[in-house]
Amino acid sequence: MVREGFRLVLQAEIDIKVVGEAENGRQAVELARNLKPAVIVMDLSMPLLNGLEATRRIHHALPTIKILILSAYDDDAYVDQISEVGAAGFVLKQSASDALILAIREVYKGKSFFSVSLANRIRRRTHISSGLDGRLRNQRNRLSSREVEVLQLIAEGSSNKRVAEMLGISAKTVDKHRQHLMTKLDLHETASLTRYAISTGVIESNVQLTID
Repeated sequence: MVREGFRLVLQAEIDIKVVGEAENGRQAVELARNLKPAVIVMDLSMPLLNGLEATRRIHHALPTIKILILSAYDDDAYVDQISEVGAAGFVLKQSASDALILAIREVYKGKSFFSVSLANRIRRRTHISSGLDGRLRNQRNRLSSREVEVLQLIAEGSSNKRVAEMLGISAKTVDKHRQHLMTKLDLHETASLTRYAISTGVIESNVQLTID
């Protein structure tokens, strides 16, 4: 319903054409490769593969595509990673539709678009090189793209078997990824992995977790 609302708003603009929609992060990456749009509006809270990791993959494969991050939250865990993953801007869902339209036009022209308060926080936090936030970012950067994907699915409540089915790998391989995650992050239980995923923005803190 939310996605449909955004589509209707954007289609009303004569200079904007909606060429595709994705239900989850993995589908967003696939559609980006197939459709090669000029601009992508990427929701942070995406199932299967979060918006940040989807943005990272798209930017790596197709760096000319401009990606605009959309979120209901501006937590520091996300702010720290916006530019790192190659996003060109950030818009809050609570913003007026005019702000989203302006942001799309700005990033299409090769500019960045951030609210003033958010831009100031990014500049301030860029200088942080130590402390808990710095350690969390360093740990997050040590994880491979597949490890982040597995981490999100585990944190969302999927069992090894379910993760294996979704990623097309064996349950044994998933278990190896889980063990590597725990070793790299010095964590020893699934609950700790979930807390870590929330603290670093792999999943949003308001996500509804399920037991599979």
